[in-house]
Amino acid sequence: MPNFFNEMYTAEPAVREHYRRFDRWLEGQPPEVIARKRTEADLIFRRVGITFAVYGNDAGTERLIPFDIIPRIIPASEWAQLEAGLVQRVKTLNMFIHDIYHEQNIVKAGVIPAEQIFRNAQYRPEMQGISVASDIYAHIAGVDIVRAGEGEFYVLEDNLRVPSGVSYMLEDRKMMMRLFPDLFAQHKIAPVAHYPDMLLDNLRSVAPVGVNDPTVVVMTPGMYNSAYFEHAFLAQQMGVELVEGQDLFVNDNAVYMRTTRGPKRVDVIYRRIDDDFLDPLAFRPDSSLGVPGLLSVYRAGRVTLANAIGTGVADDKSIYPFVPDMVRFYLSEEPILNNVPTYQCRKKEDLEYTLANLPKLVVKEVHGAGGYGMLVGPASTRDEIEAFRQRVLAKPDGYIAQPTLALSACPTFVESGIAPRHIDLRPFVLSGKTVSMVKGGLTRVALKEGSLVVNSSQGGGTKDTWVLEK
Repeated sequence: MPNFFNEMYTAEPAVREHYRRFDRWLEGQPPEVIARKRTEADLIFRRVGITFAVYGNDAGTERLIPFDIIPRIIPASEWAQLEAGLVQRVKTLNMFIHDIYHEQNIVKAGVIPAEQIFRNAQYRPEMQGISVASDIYAHIAGVDIVRAGEGEFYVLEDNLRVPSGVSYMLEDRKMMMRLFPDLFAQHKIAPVAHYPDMLLDNLRSVAPVGVNDPTVVVMTPGMYNSAYFEHAFLAQQMGVELVEGQDLFVNDNAVYMRTTRGPKRVDVIYRRIDDDFLDPLAFRPDSSLGVPGLLSVYRAGRVTLANAIGTGVADDKSIYPFVPDMVRFYLSEEPILNNVPTYQCRKKEDLEYTLANLPKLVVKEVHGAGGYGMLVGPASTRDEIEAFRQRVLAKPDGYIAQPTLALSACPTFVESGIAPRHIDLRPFVLSGKTVSMVKGGLTRVALKEGSLVVNSSQGGGTKDTWVLEK
């Protein structure tokens, strides 16, 4: 395993400046107290219902996402750089989505090949020429950030469809404040609890033209969805209704919600349902999750969907390599945050390099998500590598490859004690009349020794993320 950047310790080793106060506190904690607090956290999370549903072989079961009590701490100066880069990136992605559904200037300029967009499974021709409120498509973006090398930040991927995880960011903070109030008295930690208020303000700001007091709802596929806890949590925190498709109907070119007092007009839908299932008249006719006629109301500008239909084309892994060029094209600026170097297997020379170096690379399906459909070369057997080679050869344009980054690590409680485990960070960026974000995000941690896969579906856990105020 290559050397990796440790968030808490330098190579000497010495404790980094922004962790010193926490380190002194941790040194003074008896092991039995820490063990008791960790057990208490598990019990509370289970009682509150902070779980996620499991698909596949264990379908129908629910799993607790492991929570680690050693926080990931980010100093103010580092956060300022991250925030500027995230705002720049999300602003660019919104401009890109608007462009491809309107003038298509980036295609005409030859920056991105037309087939990469128009043959993309996430491209929605139904959105061509449609105006959306404030020209915002990705109202809520979850951008995955990793740290590698000497501590440089990289964007691993952009999540613009229905990014999840913000409820865990909020609940992790509540848990840490409950278990260790003395720590918060010793540190100036930026708050995150106001995220639901920011989200509601953001959603209200993009209501259809002429609507001054918009009705906002959260639309869920239902209780069997893996992120149902989050859907219910955010609706409750924002003080808005949680609805399913069957609770809504279209009449006279407007969307209504069934209530005990009769139909109520709905203006903004924060939907946690994929495009395909939103409207059986426009997309999948077998969908029972959506609202018949919703697309026609949306096209008429009489309801706002957050995120917009068709945003997925911008977070697809086949589009990811072009984002730095998008920043230059739309903003005439250099990207603040770097991409991970990426090989596009649709290109002959990139395919040849990938196939020759599979044991060293991470190879991903362009439409894959959640840690599925990928090969981590250094952690794979020879048979797994050869099986994956056949998949790539059969459909080269369905894969990208990247070097295996030595993700930064943060001390984490494991069975053997405290040991470094690899982490990433998902900050949440809100786009409305302005682009805003809370100072923090969801830190995910790969709990298996040496593992680089942090996804909860693959056994990962979470940590509270502290951004220190100046």
